[in-house]
Amino acid sequence: MTRKQKRLAVIAGGMGFIAAAVLLVMFAFSQSVAYFYMPADLAKTPVAPETRIRLGGLVGEGSVVRGTGSTVEFAVTDGSANAVKVKYTGILPDLFREGQGVVTEGMFTAGTTIFVADTVLAKHDETYMPKDVADGLKAQGLWKEGQGQEGPGKQGPGKESQAQEVKATP
Repeated sequence: MTRKQKRLAVIAGGMGFIAAAVLLVMFAFSQSVAYFYMPADLAKTPVAPETRIRLGGLVGEGSVVRGTGSTVEFAVTDGSANAVKVKYTGILPDLFREGQGVVTEGMFTAGTTIFVADTVLAKHDETYMPKDVADGLKAQGLWKEGQGQEGPGKQGPGKESQAQEVKATP
């Protein structure tokens, strides 16, 4: 082999290695992607069973039913006539309650319309709403800017914030 052929072989090997690494990274990312949906989106375009998604909206009023152990069933709604029944087994966040913003992650099981969640994220203070949920509710005219800052039960002078203090350990 000449010097030029050796150099081309090294370059070709390096390019092949880089291509293989890029393909592995792309495959890993495609396996962990969870698309965001609201109940109205699911009514328009249902997702295939066993497809991992994020479902967001508001916890339906009067929909929380506690089952045996740590199993909880509730409905996620976006204010429209559409609601998705969610089943979750585990400990719910402290700020989880009816009428509050929530994002769940999981999948529909085959043959049912029940969304089985493995992760539940709840709104963390009076002014926070996940961006995707807030945008969806704004588009439907159900949520307006500043809504979380006023009204009864909201933080005012002399009231403590619900935000929890996190202390760093040295």
